Amino acid sequence: MPAEIVLQGFRFGFLILLWLFVFAAFRVVRADLFGGRAGRVASVPPRAAASRKRGGRGPRHLVVTAGPLSGTRITLGEQAILIGRADDSTLVLTDDFASSRHARLTNRGGQWYVEDLGSTNGTYLDQQRVQGPLLVAPGQPIRIGQTVLELRS
Repeated sequence: MPAEIVLQGFRFGFLILLWLFVFAAFRVVRADLFGGRAGRVASVPPRAAASRKRGGRGPRHLVVTAGPLSGTRITLGEQAILIGRADDSTLVLTDDFASSRHARLTNRGGQWYVEDLGSTNGTYLDQQRVQGPLLVAPGQPIRIGQTVLELRS
């Protein structure tokens, strides 16, 4: 009789662990598909006056310097650049370590900011993991999985 109770306890415990795994896997897939924290907007003050005083127009191209799409060049405008594996991204990555909606580059007053959209593997500016919008200097590497991007004039 006690052996049956122990066996039932193990079965019940295994069932609970199985469901916890299913829920964790569902959360990861949902975050990968919908961008997890994509709805959260951080406020970063634009520095338009400072960039105009320096006389530079800023970077004009986003260039892939390493990874499967090395050599790809995108002309920058005023619109945001969405980066990820989703077909509707501005830069569609073929990198297995990139999420569907991985990161976004936003132009704020002539300066570009990179923001991670809740990706699974993270976005890195130089060696720093991107937690919120970070100012990107021209030539500063942005790493998403095996893909490295740079803003250039």
